[in-house]
Amino acid sequence: MDHTPPVPAALYGVMAEFEDPTSLVDAARRTYDEGYRNFDSFSPFPIHEIFDAMHLHDKRVPLLVLGGGIAGLCTGLGLQVWVSAFAYPLNIGGRPYLSWPMFVPVTFELTILFAAFAAVFGMFALNGFPMPYHPVFNVERFTAHASQDRFFLAIEAVDPQFDRARTRAFLQSLGAKDINDVEE
Repeated sequence: MDHTPPVPAALYGVMAEFEDPTSLVDAARRTYDEGYRNFDSFSPFPIHEIFDAMHLHDKRVPLLVLGGGIAGLCTGLGLQVWVSAFAYPLNIGGRPYLSWPMFVPVTFELTILFAAFAAVFGMFALNGFPMPYHPVFNVERFTAHASQDRFFLAIEAVDPQFDRARTRAFLQSLGAKDINDVEE
């Protein structure tokens, strides 16, 4: 019979639980000020102040949407110009082959369509979706309260400032209601 002890699970990080959004925003602000950079917050509803507290100012999605819109504009306009002037030119009543007012509705619609697709699929790609598993789901209090009435802040173990004991003590000093280790 083998009596080897079980291998401990890899540590993803440490998670603190807060009772109100103001405490979470203050904790996020102090966490950033303390030097932590790999941390995330979880709440049952959007808290707009948390982005400033965590210094999250990512501009990739607006750039993706702009790129999608420009691609849609070029596609719509290019397709109509090619069809009307080169592939199937029809002279109807002496009208010009390239009549830009006629091209506006299709060009506008394709611009909006491509921008919307860029926004949706860009968000999926940048957020890492689909993600059927995340280590924070291993914390029982998180699964029971995160989508209802509690606010959580998780500091990841990959952060250069992370030290298990020191990080737990820091989170405790923030006034956390409960602190849990998050295992992979």
